[in-house]
Amino acid sequence: MRLHDPSYIYIMSKLLRFLKNWTLPVAIVAGAVSYLVYARLPLFNPLRPYAASIVAVVQPLFLFAMLFLSFCKIDIRQLRPRLSHLWLILFQCGTFVLLCLLVGFARLTPGMAVMIESALLCLVCPTATASSVVTQKLGGDTADVTMYLILINLAVSLVIPLMLPLVSEVEHISFLSAGWSILTKVFPLLIGPLATAQLLRYVFPRLHRRVLAYSNSAFYLWAVSLALAIAVTTRSIVHTTHPFIELAGIAAASLVCCIVQFAFGRWLGGRCGRRVSTSQALGQKNTVFVIWLGYTFLNPVTSLAGGFYSIWHNVYNTWQLRQCAKRANRQ
Repeated sequence: MRLHDPSYIYIMSKLLRFLKNWTLPVAIVAGAVSYLVYARLPLFNPLRPYAASIVAVVQPLFLFAMLFLSFCKIDIRQLRPRLSHLWLILFQCGTFVLLCLLVGFARLTPGMAVMIESALLCLVCPTATASSVVTQKLGGDTADVTMYLILINLAVSLVIPLMLPLVSEVEHISFLSAGWSILTKVFPLLIGPLATAQLLRYVFPRLHRRVLAYSNSAFYLWAVSLALAIAVTTRSIVHTTHPFIELAGIAAASLVCCIVQFAFGRWLGGRCGRRVSTSQALGQKNTVFVIWLGYTFLNPVTSLAGGFYSIWHNVYNTWQLRQCAKRANRQ
């Protein structure tokens, strides 16, 4: 089939349209299938000792590039705290504190404790760095969600170390060490792209205008990052030795938290005229942070909550993006 053949052009246009409309489901399936193929084919044996190190380097680079392109559209003067941000912080931190008190003082079965710990991780987890990308695609206020992204990271770096001694599996954990660990985990990847984008805007405005022409590429960089995250999640689920009922409980807890947070965010956003940004700010999570926090400080099996939540919030965002595309086509 030749490149200029009409049938070839038709097939390629249909394929590209399909990939554009279903980017997130394709990324999710590609991530899961890629890991399963990688795990089973001997062809990849020479890569296995280096795979984790490669992902650890590549994924932050993709995230940095994605955030940089997204933040290039935002003028830092647009970032201002709002009352809705305070309500969202109170919701996240308040539910986290209540569940920590429940785990710390109630007599829970081990299975119930794992479910509640998984839930408290999903609730307190800060907003995903990719939230501004999805918010932009859905026509929301990216400056609003970016401001909340900064505020919630500051808030959780205070509240988590205060409550960790009640639920942590690690003995003699201190407030300062836990807080510093959280700050160094989340802030470099958040502040770095924002500072670089603003420096470009005010110091090199002509270059900034050129970069803006490629800002929509942030969504596709996020799709690649999502595929990598799903591959890591698939690996965790495949290699876990915990019983199915425990995994089902973690999956259910993360699903309930996802539904509740998106619903509360949409309700609050409807009252202040920022439904998209507020629901994304609360519902879309930095699931890598959940995995790290659960594995580092709690029962390691709770880290799977981040993987399950990643599936739930991306499935919901896929549906939202599809509905948004349908409305655009009707206009």
